Amino acid sequence: MNTAVNSSAMTDAQKTEYIKAVVLLEGDVLRKRYPILRRQNLIGALILAGSLLGMIAAGALYYYGLIAWYVCIPVAAIFASFTHELEHDLIHLMYFRNKPWAHNLMLALVWLARPSTISPWTRRRMHLHHHKHSGTRTDLEEQGITNGHPWGIKRVLMMSDQMLSIWLRPMEMSKLARRFIKAQNPKSHKEALALGREQLLGYLPLGRIYYTLWHGFILFHAANYIAGAAGYLIPWPDFVAPTMSVVNFLAVTWLAPNALRMFCLHFISSNMHYYGDIEDKNIMQQCQVLNTPLMWPFQLFCFNFGSTHAIHHFVVKEPFYIRQMTAPVAHRVMREMGVRFNDLPSIARANRWHATPVDAAVKASPAS
Repeated sequence: MNTAVNSSAMTDAQKTEYIKAVVLLEGDVLRKRYPILRRQNLIGALILAGSLLGMIAAGALYYYGLIAWYVCIPVAAIFASFTHELEHDLIHLMYFRNKPWAHNLMLALVWLARPSTISPWTRRRMHLHHHKHSGTRTDLEEQGITNGHPWGIKRVLMMSDQMLSIWLRPMEMSKLARRFIKAQNPKSHKEALALGREQLLGYLPLGRIYYTLWHGFILFHAANYIAGAAGYLIPWPDFVAPTMSVVNFLAVTWLAPNALRMFCLHFISSNMHYYGDIEDKNIMQQCQVLNTPLMWPFQLFCFNFGSTHAIHHFVVKEPFYIRQMTAPVAHRVMREMGVRFNDLPSIARANRWHATPVDAAVKASPAS
């Protein structure tokens, strides 16, 4: 498709449709060129199997002393990042749509690989709402990972840990959850309560297990370090040493890789999405493309998310590996249509679209 068009004469809605058409056409071309790409279920299952085997292999190599902890953690984090992309595709029903048992098995396994997150079944409702109202006051998913929040040590901590994101702003998160539930238009008080329970129980059981182990690991070693610096040895009960031996192993192979992966993903995602002063449902204003080399250390652990996720906002039903392949064409047409690339100053202004404050957050919000 010829992309040499006059975008200045087009509305944002027309630009959006044009980008969709070009990217979808490129996806069709790729599938004709490489027929294996039509085997979407098979590809998804193979990527999941390879990712899980990669994480297990890294853990085994560490267990037998063949690699150091500082090798195991980033390697396992990279494999875990593949499973995040699979979960994202699964939320949009891209694999085994007509085989619920296989679809739900994949969801369970990707959650097991990256248990620091909310349940994928709970996240589905949040994520689909995010697509409808990205960057508004009811976008619980992105605000949950600090999109739109002022910068400081608090944002860095919340970006690093989903429990800290809740514990460090309990009143704010409660308001966000209520806005989100209200935006689902529950038909009765009973339905609203069910939505509330879904949010409250979203980290059960894997998330709670993960954070109990991860926080326990950090507190245990912090306590020993502080005590040692003071010349004191903590008299732990006998069961603590063998228990912490297991936790230490899990920290290197499962807990820390996900902490690294999650921080990188949240840094990229929260900063590539705009918040507050954008037009509701205007895809042209929802995301920027972050593909500057400055972001490569973060991109490594979230599968190039900053470069390709904006494509997903235009073309929702393409799996993540297709987005990687269509990115050159997608980026070209997106740039021609005016999508922002590497708008790094937006990071300093807490992800606002405008360089100067504009009171558009309430106007843009479907909950206002």
